[in-house]
Amino acid sequence: MADTFGPVRDSSGSDGAGAHAGDDQDGAARKEPIRVLVVDDHALFRRGLEIVLAQEEDIQVVGEAGDGAEAVDKAADLLPDIILMDVRMPKRGGIEACTSIKEVAPSAKIIMLTISDEEADLYDAIKAGATGYLLKEISTDEVATAIRAVADGQSQISPSMASKLLTEFKSMIQRTDERRLVPAPRLTERELEVLKLVATGMNNRDIAKELFISENTVKNHVRNILEKLQLHSRMEAVVYAMREKILEIR
Repeated sequence: MADTFGPVRDSSGSDGAGAHAGDDQDGAARKEPIRVLVVDDHALFRRGLEIVLAQEEDIQVVGEAGDGAEAVDKAADLLPDIILMDVRMPKRGGIEACTSIKEVAPSAKIIMLTISDEEADLYDAIKAGATGYLLKEISTDEVATAIRAVADGQSQISPSMASKLLTEFKSMIQRTDERRLVPAPRLTERELEVLKLVATGMNNRDIAKELFISENTVKNHVRNILEKLQLHSRMEAVVYAMREKILEIR
């Protein structure tokens, strides 16, 4: 497949190489390859992704699907680590399929890889459980980097979509100013420090360097934050924190 995509960045705006560097420790410890399911209604695009990812020793494409309904069945049978999935497909779209996939393969992490830059699709994908949202303008060699980052617990989002997400956060905070019925769970000072750095898009290694603590300690803090907020991903934690004014967007 030709390199028809542009550079990808994570939610911090940092380039993919930075995210990959932060994954070295876990990547070295990972013995089994990252198992990937490719879901897109264009067979040529699926084949192109398979060719690109076949060059990566730590990534294995274990299956493919042409629509959301088939994706749910394949996810249940194959239990992949990562699912690359288009948003708009026949029979059943990718966002609708997300919810069902989370039921049959809860450990699978979903990256939406799409041409759709609609804000509604981005918000719905996050609510449905997607961990990443990347536009098909990214470069092919960055797809593997995004897969590794998500497998390591990071969230990935194209810069243009991240800007739209932050704009929506601001509006959401204003709309909910008078609707805070339940007090937010209490986070420790250190957890708030970690959450603020997560909100900037930093990966665990960068947060550890910033706070002069170990990477494992950062992971423990992130896990505790998610448990306290009863959320499932770093991206959801940031959305929640901004909505509840735990963090402020200036």
